[in-house]
Amino acid sequence: FMYNLQLSEEQERICQMVKEFAVNEVAPGAKERDLNEDFLATRDILKKMGKLGLMGIPYAKEYGGAGLGYVEYALAGFELNKVDASVGISYSVHISLGSGPIYNFGNEEQKQKYMPKLCSGEYIAAFGLTEPCAGSDAGASQCTAVLQGDKYILNGTKCFTTNGEFADVIVVFAMTDPSQGTKGISAFIVEPKNFPGIKFVKREKKMGIRASVQNVIEMENLEVPKENLLGKEGQGFKIAMATLDCGRIGVAAHATGIAKGAYEYALNYSKERVQFGKPIAKQQVIAFKLADMYAKIEAAEAVTLKAAWSKDQHLPYGIPAAVAKLTGTNTAMEVTTEAVQILGGTGFTM
Repeated sequence: FMYNLQLSEEQERICQMVKEFAVNEVAPGAKERDLNEDFLATRDILKKMGKLGLMGIPYAKEYGGAGLGYVEYALAGFELNKVDASVGISYSVHISLGSGPIYNFGNEEQKQKYMPKLCSGEYIAAFGLTEPCAGSDAGASQCTAVLQGDKYILNGTKCFTTNGEFADVIVVFAMTDPSQGTKGISAFIVEPKNFPGIKFVKREKKMGIRASVQNVIEMENLEVPKENLLGKEGQGFKIAMATLDCGRIGVAAHATGIAKGAYEYALNYSKERVQFGKPIAKQQVIAFKLADMYAKIEAAEAVTLKAAWSKDQHLPYGIPAAVAKLTGTNTAMEVTTEAVQILGGTGFTM
């Protein structure tokens, strides 16, 4: 197949629009929001993004989306994460993990009910899969869902739920038939503000990305209407795995954007910082570091866009998405570490 790295005029326009929004609306106050763990400010930024049509970039216009694709979504992710990874991760979770399962697996009634509000930013979405004893091993879920009359009754605990306590919609996974293992998992559309029986019992304290909230959620006899079953009983594991494939593109864009921001910061610093009579950017050891950082970012960006393009072209994208996530996250770690070194002591200050 022919993969073209050249962006279209429309994609260039999206890039420029998001870049301007990121510089003017997201970058100011990003440091303070992080230090203060101000996740409500992040929520407010997401609401503003909804008014620009950014909260439904890859979804069809008939459901309130922008009618674009995952390439445009990845491009937006690059720009947002360059200036604020908290906004970036909350955005990624909303699009890929929270809204995605409803768009891809919901029935027409569910899509008409939820997608326009999710795409406009009126609703913020979250994803409730991980449990204390079921992380990568999603099939070890201990949350249960029992049908009683016209409602499912959910019990159990979820953790690391990004956007949790300000989410309007959470896609939650629970066992409807524990005897069937992964084939006994089902997915549900939960409205935490409207359905009784859900509590946000903890906000995780983190080393970074602190203006994005991650919660521990307890469900005690949580009542979910029968019509909020997503797909069919027993399809939850399939829905989760397909959703995580999409999510890996979001993670790759998130990580690559972080690397881009760190590189640009270090590059600008190195041009201004003078030692031994010249900017340190002209010292060979620093120049070599910057060259390596740039090369790694170029590779991460390329594989991320290839994965996004593959999804948009309805080609198999599971492996490209996994490659992009691996490359992007490794690049983020390596580039940010080198950025700290280039800044010297300043790199270790707040």
